[in-house]
Amino acid sequence: MSDEAQPGHVRIRLDLSYDGTGFSGWAKQAGGRRTVQGEIEDALRTVTRSGETTYELTVAGRTDAGVHARGQVAHVDLPADLWEQHREKLLKRLAGRLARDVRIWSLAEAPAGFDARFSAVWRRYAYRVTDHPGGVDPLLRGHVLWHDWPLDVDAMNEAAGRLLGEHDFAAYCKRREGATTIRTLQELSLVRGADGVITATVRADAFCHNMVRSLIGALLFVGDGHRAPDWPGKVLATGVRDSAVHVVRPHGLTLEEVGYPSDDLLAARSKEARNKRSLPAPPARCC
Repeated sequence: MSDEAQPGHVRIRLDLSYDGTGFSGWAKQAGGRRTVQGEIEDALRTVTRSGETTYELTVAGRTDAGVHARGQVAHVDLPADLWEQHREKLLKRLAGRLARDVRIWSLAEAPAGFDARFSAVWRRYAYRVTDHPGGVDPLLRGHVLWHDWPLDVDAMNEAAGRLLGEHDFAAYCKRREGATTIRTLQELSLVRGADGVITATVRADAFCHNMVRSLIGALLFVGDGHRAPDWPGKVLATGVRDSAVHVVRPHGLTLEEVGYPSDDLLAARSKEARNKRSLPAPPARCC
């Protein structure tokens, strides 16, 4: 994987949104399941008349089945002559080809050193939940979780504050072979809106598999009084999955925005992000 397109190619940044309800996640899968990546690559191949050639997308964050995105970012490397031939009408042609649950908002040549995944400095998600005794507004049912216990937002925020910073989030992640679970959680806060919907904002440099939905599951247990505000922090410290931490359903989760550094720092950030992280060793005990 390179920070630059190969000779004769140009790197294109895509900004896009999708409703994850009808998708089996972002990444292409065997067996013909419908995915966001597969849909866009198929549409791109068709509108550029590329025959059997598929131009593969790299994405800022692979979302799971049922998870939505409002501010997803991807890149694709296209032959320079193909880009020049189609650039003026490519966005509109893709809009005509793609299903209505996925939209591309912009296509532009990326600055030098840009990598949609590795150049990102943070990803911001929102998880939406309501504890209204009547359930979820039918018009929001595909984007808001119903929790059938009253929730104390102050207690949830108290618990959230204990999770901020750089930690090994193994207790809140589904492990993947060879992958680190060390992340820097930059923001975790919850606000109840005038409509009663509680929005949790979760921002980190990166996320491991199921991390956001596990964190929300732990906070819901605090909010409904089943656990004390210090419980999620204690779970984090053990570094072991706790059976009481539920991975909440995906439909309440939306990738809202991806942040990147200034153009002159893109390549350096990409190089840094590829390094496998470890936590500093604790100070040695004396005597």
